[in-house]
Amino acid sequence: MNIPMVDLKGQYETLRADIEKGFQQVFSSAHFILGPNVRALEEEIAGYCGVRHAIAVASGTDALHLALRAAEIGEGDEVITSPFTFIATAEAISYVGARPVFVDIDPQTFNLDPARIEAAITPRTRAVMPVHLFGQPADLVPIVELCRRHQLKLIEDCAQSFGASYQGRQTGSWGDLGCFSFFPSKNLGCYGDGGMVITDNDEMATQLRVLANHGSRERYHHSVIGYNSRLDELQAVVLRIKFKQIDDYNRQRRRNAHLYTQRLAGRGVTPPVEDGKGVHVFHQYTIRAERREAIQQALAAAGIASAIYYPIPLHRQEVYRDVFAASSFPVAEQAAASVLSLPMYPELTEAQIDRVCAALLEATAKG
Repeated sequence: MNIPMVDLKGQYETLRADIEKGFQQVFSSAHFILGPNVRALEEEIAGYCGVRHAIAVASGTDALHLALRAAEIGEGDEVITSPFTFIATAEAISYVGARPVFVDIDPQTFNLDPARIEAAITPRTRAVMPVHLFGQPADLVPIVELCRRHQLKLIEDCAQSFGASYQGRQTGSWGDLGCFSFFPSKNLGCYGDGGMVITDNDEMATQLRVLANHGSRERYHHSVIGYNSRLDELQAVVLRIKFKQIDDYNRQRRRNAHLYTQRLAGRGVTPPVEDGKGVHVFHQYTIRAERREAIQQALAAAGIASAIYYPIPLHRQEVYRDVFAASSFPVAEQAAASVLSLPMYPELTEAQIDRVCAALLEATAKG
């Protein structure tokens, strides 16, 4: 039997009865938009993250975009972020007319290197947007201190880190705003697109709700140009059911990651590093390997999925290439050339992990 990157079908079978019951309740109520499940989800996640407000939106990309709007970042401003992440991080900055300013990453954690940020600050810098990549929290204490010193907004990209914590506090709760994605493959994922912004700032929370609902505080009264960015009731049902198990899911991911590391350490590949400053929730289990393409081909031949996140750093993407033609971020570039992510999901069994590792090590030995 093949081993996928994530087994959403298998997970669904364990949740089927609760999900179908929840869907039927929504169908019976015919309340699909801005309904009670969305409100309940917002309250539950705000409580879990230890913040006053959680605002559900239509996607993780929208969460970043609307967070930047709520922070009043716009034309001519600069936002410092990582070049080694999904395009949505920089894309959202570009949406508001600001300029992404890339800073190289830490070679161990793949996260924004705090020691490199200050040199990138200019009079136009308005915010820092660290990405908690692959589920490992960025090193937030020095970033928070830097933002306070330079009076910059801190907007956390938590698309891959739901349930991860740093010094006992949830990711997303350290910054002015924290942005989550509920894309199906995430640690907490729905069955479509979905996202959320969390904050302790009352004013920004109000602005986020207005922006997400066509710029409206009151029906048919529109104070700003807004967006149609609302999580629907069916997605909220799925998320509330999965949310009850998120800590167990993340514990199982950590167990699986440690099983991988036990089998792979010192065997010709470099397992991911946990820096010990926070709790890594392993949205991805990402190794470094020479002969990556040959290893990936060997895994595919054995019926084992793998993925490269991300093969092209953002400053080398066509859309940004001209702007950053003279820029080089060697750590991100080296990571892009060597990373390989292995199957990772809570339901992954030890036998499956053994099979993945055996195929990977056989391919490595042939090199």
